[in-house]
Amino acid sequence: MDQSRKAHIISHTHWDREWYLPYEKHHVRLIELMDSLLETMDKDSEYRSFFLDGQTIIIEDYLQVRPEKKEQLEKLITDGRIIIGPWYILQDAYLTSSEANVRNMQIGHQDAERYGTVAKIGYFPDTFGLTGQIPQLMQQSGIDNAFFGRGVKPTGFNNTVSDSGYESSFSELMWEGPDGSKVLGILFANWYSNGNEVPVDKEEAKKFWDRKLADAEKYASTPELLYMNGCDHQPIQTDLPEGIRTAKKLYPDTEFIHSNFDDYLKAVREKLPQDLSSVTGELRSQRTDGWGTLVNTASARVYLKQMNQRGQTLLEKVAEPLASYASLLGKEYPHHLFTYAWKTLMQNHPHDSICGCSVDEVHREMVTRFEKSAHVAENIVDDSVRVIADAVDTTGFEQWGSDPLPLVVFNTTGWTRSGTVSIELDAKRLYFREGYSLEETSRRMKEIDLSGRVLVNAQGESVPCTVEDLGLQFGYDLPDDRFRQPYMCRRVRLTFEASEIAAMGLTTYAWVKSDNKPTPIKSLISQSNVMENELLKVEIEGDGSFTLTDKKNGQVYRDLGVYENTGDIGNEYMYKQPDGETAWTTKGQTAKISVLEDSPYRASIEIVHNWSIPAMADGKLDEEQHELVYYPNRKAQRSSEMVPLSIRTVLSLNRCGKGVEIEATMDNQAKDHRVRALFPTDLQAASHNVDSMFEVAKRDNEPAAEWENPSYTAHQQAFVDVTAAAAGLTVANQGLNEYEVLRDGRNTIAVTLLRSVGELGDWGYFPTPEAQCIGVHTVRMEVIPHQGDGIASGAYAEAYQFQIPWTVAQTGVHAGTVASTSAPLGWSHEELAFSSLKVNRKTGDLMLRWFNMAGTDAELKLQSSLPTQGVYKSSILEEEGSVQSLDDKGSCTLPVKPYEIVTLGVKVSAE
Repeated sequence: MDQSRKAHIISHTHWDREWYLPYEKHHVRLIELMDSLLETMDKDSEYRSFFLDGQTIIIEDYLQVRPEKKEQLEKLITDGRIIIGPWYILQDAYLTSSEANVRNMQIGHQDAERYGTVAKIGYFPDTFGLTGQIPQLMQQSGIDNAFFGRGVKPTGFNNTVSDSGYESSFSELMWEGPDGSKVLGILFANWYSNGNEVPVDKEEAKKFWDRKLADAEKYASTPELLYMNGCDHQPIQTDLPEGIRTAKKLYPDTEFIHSNFDDYLKAVREKLPQDLSSVTGELRSQRTDGWGTLVNTASARVYLKQMNQRGQTLLEKVAEPLASYASLLGKEYPHHLFTYAWKTLMQNHPHDSICGCSVDEVHREMVTRFEKSAHVAENIVDDSVRVIADAVDTTGFEQWGSDPLPLVVFNTTGWTRSGTVSIELDAKRLYFREGYSLEETSRRMKEIDLSGRVLVNAQGESVPCTVEDLGLQFGYDLPDDRFRQPYMCRRVRLTFEASEIAAMGLTTYAWVKSDNKPTPIKSLISQSNVMENELLKVEIEGDGSFTLTDKKNGQVYRDLGVYENTGDIGNEYMYKQPDGETAWTTKGQTAKISVLEDSPYRASIEIVHNWSIPAMADGKLDEEQHELVYYPNRKAQRSSEMVPLSIRTVLSLNRCGKGVEIEATMDNQAKDHRVRALFPTDLQAASHNVDSMFEVAKRDNEPAAEWENPSYTAHQQAFVDVTAAAAGLTVANQGLNEYEVLRDGRNTIAVTLLRSVGELGDWGYFPTPEAQCIGVHTVRMEVIPHQGDGIASGAYAEAYQFQIPWTVAQTGVHAGTVASTSAPLGWSHEELAFSSLKVNRKTGDLMLRWFNMAGTDAELKLQSSLPTQGVYKSSILEEEGSVQSLDDKGSCTLPVKPYEIVTLGVKVSAE
């Protein structure tokens, strides 16, 4: 009989490392599963293959406990029966940075290559929405497909899927990124468990396959039907070959095979119809009712998102560039430490981890991982900075006598940068090895004269600074060649404005003895509640909100910085405001306002709100949680009991600042609620721009017609921006991944600062009291007005720089090979956002990456002061591609397509 249908049964298990159980409890179950898999494959050759969930970390987790199984596991992988890669972990693409997604692919390939072939499968089975640039990332990784379960189809309680209402006619579709990259998209239309637990019994099998064949054919565009034999933490089906034999007998017109993704893709591609649907850009479930998007995981346990932002930034925007610079000076680039630090950080990147939607034990362990990764990164930074600073020529400061105290300021962003920096300097040290008593050591340090000193730049010009005497301090060195060296010192903190430091460059200053005082500079405080520089005017109102005037175009923004509080009777996955509730705000609430800082380089005003809000939800919520009432249907309200919510806000304006910086600290003692900061734009715009993975994405302010949820929150990375014809307002953040552009007639940007809930959600009742986030929380934002183009005005560049800390280091007076003001590389661009500088693990080449923010062609010109042997275009996997021609100055110029991610490799010769 002609078999017109083919049922591809692919065995797998979707392995959440941690979720509704703590990591180690899932870990034990993983060991049991892998033991069973290896035993089954050894005994039964008909159990052909198993897809290891696309993440190589499963191998690490297994061999950590079962090292004696390594040879057996390696053989099954080498033989192609256990299929691994391409990722290290299955991440949430929206809550992890662009470079974290790249490192995930790089390290996954690196790990899988040790065993042979890497699975070229774009695997996103349960990712909570998909970013628009994933097709380009897949193409640059040699992957022409993407398998996913969310983003175009409604999902509900316990991951149930609707029978209709998604953006493709079929489970197969073409997915196109903003740059034009295309991949074949395979939607798990009946979820990634539609072939789970295949029956062996004929009667059960008949019922099973009658339903399953019909379900798959409902969406399939070809007779090649996909069945995923597994689910979350699913033990393997050891009798699957027998179940397949039963199915073959029942359905002679259907070919049942124990398949794999490669064979399935080949078969599907041969039969794809011409009228396949095409979906472009982000897959965020825009065309659904909006209740099952899981978008509010972006605000669950905000403290985790903040730690992640710091950890990612420290690795990719500070440690990697500085280690690259140090490698040019002869220091070995610590690939092993970076791999360890990235892996430790990425262990927090699976969707149930970074999304904050697991039980409390999981997220406690995440905090430790964040700290561990950061400690490794900090060590790399310290070592790299020491090498570079020691190589900087600071002899120019010898003119200031015998006791100048030089320091080096590093700009590790991709743009020229100015701003306020601080450093703690040791004015004098006395080591314990000198043999003085502790009393004598302390006396000598206390008697150090700190008077008569000024800060000067590399040109010898006096620079205004603030000096804080930190008194006697203990410290120690850890030399490479001898025992630790403790000391006592006299320490000061200097704060000043670093000016016009080149991208990836450095400059030097010194605190010297001199009678030359800086020229007095006009205060930035014009009134007790007003700050202004050449670009901006900030006026704080009596209720703590502020009015911002953009002096370049005269645009005025009012009522900025009002705080909003609402109830939340949802869960870690989704927000739900109690029916009929009116939001509480600080609008009209009297605030205490006082000047905090009035220095030549920065002004700061403190705003204190002593507010009261409802203490929690009423008792109905507990009842509904225990009864598993689906959150959109809950009727709970907020309690009448009130508790204080104190918020201390500091607004700061730098003399050179393009935006107003906001630091807000709140002491949260309430439960079941959400706090947001509101920034009305009063700009007429139907859409807005938002930073996403390698993309400034454009999103509509109004949801699609299918959307029913009153809330229309979304993900962001560095910023969100509302722009009109001649004015725009960008709100940057650090680790605040949720925002909403309100449909309030003012196009208000609302940024979520805190969300407190008490249960995990999803398929059962899992209490999570620590998700209420009781305690003190501090958040940071920057409000940046512009003249209608966030790229050309530099507003987006400012927002990206806001993510990245300054690096400052003390050094001595010495000759060196690095000029006192220098940058090894330079580039000209406006549309291009710089993303990464690191060293290639295999070749030692410098790898630099940018992405085009604009929908127009751009040109990248790379200049180098290094002995450059050659430049080539690469991919995110850092493979050597087309060689770029160099001019007589060692520069190269290349075109960059709209929205293109471009990576260049630079071969540097040893001098």
